[in-house]
Formats: sequence, C-alpha cells, structure tokens
Amino acid sequence: MNPVVHFELPAENRERMVKFYTGVFGWKAQDTGPDMGHYVVVQTTDTDEAGMIKKPGAINGGIYQKTKETGGCPSVVISVDDIKAHMKKVQQAGGKILGEPMDIPGVGSFVSFVDTEGNRLSILQPKMEKK
Repeated sequence: MNPVVHFELPAENRERMVKFYTGVFGWKAQDTGPDMGHYVVVQTTDTDEAGMIKKPGAINGGIYQKTKETGGCPSVVISVDDIKAHMKKVQQAGGKILGEPMDIPGVGSFVSFVDTEGNRLSILQPKMEKK
C-alpha cells in the first residue's frame, strides 16, 4: 500500500491561516520563501533532526496559496516508490496529472493530480538517502 504522508490546505491569506492553526492547535509553521512560492510547512507532531515524524501514524502538512487552478479543498499527499509509474497509473485509471513532477530539495519528487471525481491530490516519491 501507498500511505498518506502529508496534507495540504489552500489559503487565500496564508498569514491569517497560520495564525489560526498555530493558535488553536499549537502547530509550528515555517514559510519556505519566494523560491518555493511561500509554501508554508506546518508541523503537527514532533520530528527528528532530519524532519521525520517521531510518532507513527502522525503526519505533517503545508499551506499553499489558493488559486483557481489549485482549488479550494484540502488535499492529501500519497507516498509512492516510482512517481513516473504512478503518474501513468493515474492517467490509465481516468485521472489527470497537473503539470510535471517538481523536485523538493531534501524531500523528493512531487506532482499533483485530479482523480475521477474532481478531487485534487498529490503523489510524492521520497528522496532516498544514500548510505
């Protein structure tokens, strides 16, 4: 199985949304800056030095700028071992890939898709650490 490893929330006003979730739930938030489109990484659980979650079953997430293209609903990110193969599977099953995979430094390759019911989700091929 391919697990859900991340969630994403769209926001018209990222600052307002960060204030809400950090204040209500105690989440930590970090803006990634202009090179990453000011995507905000949110930490909902403790992580280790490499940014990996410590508590099995918990996930962290992010906040992105809501646009007409990205829609207005929360999304989940599914971990896969081969992003290209899963892109083909999505398309063969009637889904639509949104753009090309992008490399997220230190994380892996990421691409969004729309399923057969119009839901926006994403797949992530995590970067494998060389030992």
